[in-house]
Amino acid sequence: MELPSEPSSALPSELVGRVHGLAELDELVVGCRACPRLVEWREEAARVKRRAFQDQDYWARPIPGFGPTDARLILVGLAPAAHGGNRTGRIFTGDPSGDLLYASLHRLGLASQPHSTWRDDGLELFGVRITDPVRCAPPENKPTNTERDTCRPWIVREFEYLRPTVRAVVALGGFAWQAVLPALAAAGWQVPRPRPQFTHGAHAILPATDDGPPLHLYGCFHVSPRNTYTGRLTPTMVDDLLRTAATTAGLNPTAP
Repeated sequence: MELPSEPSSALPSELVGRVHGLAELDELVVGCRACPRLVEWREEAARVKRRAFQDQDYWARPIPGFGPTDARLILVGLAPAAHGGNRTGRIFTGDPSGDLLYASLHRLGLASQPHSTWRDDGLELFGVRITDPVRCAPPENKPTNTERDTCRPWIVREFEYLRPTVRAVVALGGFAWQAVLPALAAAGWQVPRPRPQFTHGAHAILPATDDGPPLHLYGCFHVSPRNTYTGRLTPTMVDDLLRTAATTAGLNPTAP
């Protein structure tokens, strides 16, 4: 089912104050047109298409987060793929990165099925939500710093709504790690100084700025073919890290 929204070129910082819950936030995200380069690229990809997808109607809009509104574990990626999420309408869906990620979540008992092919394929996540700091597909998978910062209010507000339940975050890649630290600081957690450095298996504890529970931040190499096809990241490595993060978050992952 497609999310209703009205396209808007207003900045996310001007729009987030309108929403009163995570579902409304997701609807508003879908209509964002704040970054002209990203709008042009995502729509161009939908016009040109890959040969294998010529008969498909691309989503070609920003991608909202995916998962329950009371998630205890959040996975943060980079941005939608031009012919993955930008085509299917769901994050990490319809590309090799998603194939690896959702298969791992399924082995751990955190997803209802091992494959994610389309936004309405019936997939459910259990206690886990997946999101991106940049909501539109960027050229060459490389958003600019300005685009990242323009998009930040979406993920900040998302973390604010999830704050009562979230206990752990996994940053998938160095870009996600650098993007999520200021977002978490804005959403109510204290980032250690000096800032923790990204690596696979990195772990930092962020105290709450009030009397709330701390947040555990983990680093994981991105589940992109560049890492997986070279053996830098294996399915076992993903399983092990997600199991650790899920357990820390208070979930009960199964053993693959």
